[in-house]
Amino acid sequence: MIRFLLNDQPRDIEYIAPDLTILEYLRTIEVQRGTKEGCASGDCGACTLVLAEPSEEPGKLLYRSINSCITFVGSLHGKQLITVEHLQQGQQLHQTQQAMVECHGSQCGFCTPGFVMSLFALSKNSGVCEFDPQASNGEAPGNQPVNPEQRHQINLALGGNLCRCTGYRPIMDAAAQVLADVQPDQFDARQAEVWQQLMDIRTAQAPMAGLTDPGCPVKPLTERRFFSPQTLAELVELLARYPQARLVAGGTDLALERTQQLKPLDVLVYTGAVAEMQQLTLTDETLIIGGAVSYSRMASTLQLVLPEFASMMERLGALQVRNQGTMAGNVANASPIGDTPPVLLALDALLHVDSAEGQQTLPVNGFFTGYRQTTLPKGAVISAIEIPLNKSDWFRRVYKVSKRLEDDISAVLAAIMFKVENGLILDARLAFGGVAATPLRVVAAEQALIGQPATLAGISAAQQILKQTLTPLTDVRASAEYRLQLTQNLLTRALLEFQQQANSDGSASVALEVGHYA
Repeated sequence: MIRFLLNDQPRDIEYIAPDLTILEYLRTIEVQRGTKEGCASGDCGACTLVLAEPSEEPGKLLYRSINSCITFVGSLHGKQLITVEHLQQGQQLHQTQQAMVECHGSQCGFCTPGFVMSLFALSKNSGVCEFDPQASNGEAPGNQPVNPEQRHQINLALGGNLCRCTGYRPIMDAAAQVLADVQPDQFDARQAEVWQQLMDIRTAQAPMAGLTDPGCPVKPLTERRFFSPQTLAELVELLARYPQARLVAGGTDLALERTQQLKPLDVLVYTGAVAEMQQLTLTDETLIIGGAVSYSRMASTLQLVLPEFASMMERLGALQVRNQGTMAGNVANASPIGDTPPVLLALDALLHVDSAEGQQTLPVNGFFTGYRQTTLPKGAVISAIEIPLNKSDWFRRVYKVSKRLEDDISAVLAAIMFKVENGLILDARLAFGGVAATPLRVVAAEQALIGQPATLAGISAAQQILKQTLTPLTDVRASAEYRLQLTQNLLTRALLEFQQQANSDGSASVALEVGHYA
């Protein structure tokens, strides 16, 4: 059985299909149809809802937007699910709804509930974005200019919501109006009460809470179940008992098998409630990211020690995806176009892997053996990712090239890092995604850089090796020739940026090298 709050009403569910999405649940069982079904893949944002979870501070909740079309009902245990129907304040619209009305932010209205929920989540997390009163110049809230920091936060909040007919200017106006003066609401008034309700659920529920499909007999290897283990030991036990089980963290990729390919997912084991996998530990030597830590949660820590990695993360999916997706899932998925594996390869990261046989540590380098194939043992889980922080004196760049700037799949992802002393490259890492059947480091090209001057002439041999070694495909995102040229050009870009950083005036040397490149 799982227990959660649907708005302010408790729900206890024991028998339901394990792969039922929240969107399907709301529209077909609860008959709450304000939440719309658009793409069924987590791209358009029409299905956006907000989850509230207890924070470590007593009486306080954490709010995050999610795509309900790719989130399974079983992951709701111990959380509050907030829908657009619940935002109304008595006989009045919620502030976010009222702003959309006043700023004319809706035409056909299909996408509007999703936008409203994203704005609601933004308002609840508005402490990271303070409105600048001096930017308004005395204008009405709906017409006020947006300062750069505010615009950035609004763009992040709304980047996963697609509008085909209204246009984003009035919606941006609505967001600016909300952030100009965030008003207390019923959610603030009941926050401490809801926090206690959710904590009671989490402490009272028996281990491995889950769901059973009533339409399937409960027999070994045939039952359809959703499990939500609370500890790593419970998770490993479940994987040993159900070898056919699929692990689900954010479900941002796995759920598409259900929504796009209509494949049944019979046994799911959710990692989001496993305490050990929610750890995020930073020391002087390493950063350890738990296997269930979302991209959004790790963002501020990454910004402290690996800012180039953190900047790329803002382009990994949209906020709703980053609120759910995990780096461990991205690695285990082993997609050749995954955004994080090339960076982890360049950083010499390690994987902490747990199974019934115990724990072992695997280097990311060598983990990918073929298209969507890895050395992860059967019945094992990536419980954490360890990133050594031993390249602080290296020049590091992470480049993502895609057709859209945000919320798009990479054509090429390049992680380029090198250490330079006295003008010579002493060590280097070149890792790429989108140019072979697996994410990979090009060791031969790295070796060609070592001992060479940090100039365009010094990187030419490495560029030739990239051209000869990589085997990209031609697809809808890019041609093979384009991808090959990109890898060479991105190495050039990194070199020029290094020179610009190394020269105090950033002009003479760079101009000379650009002329040579041309």
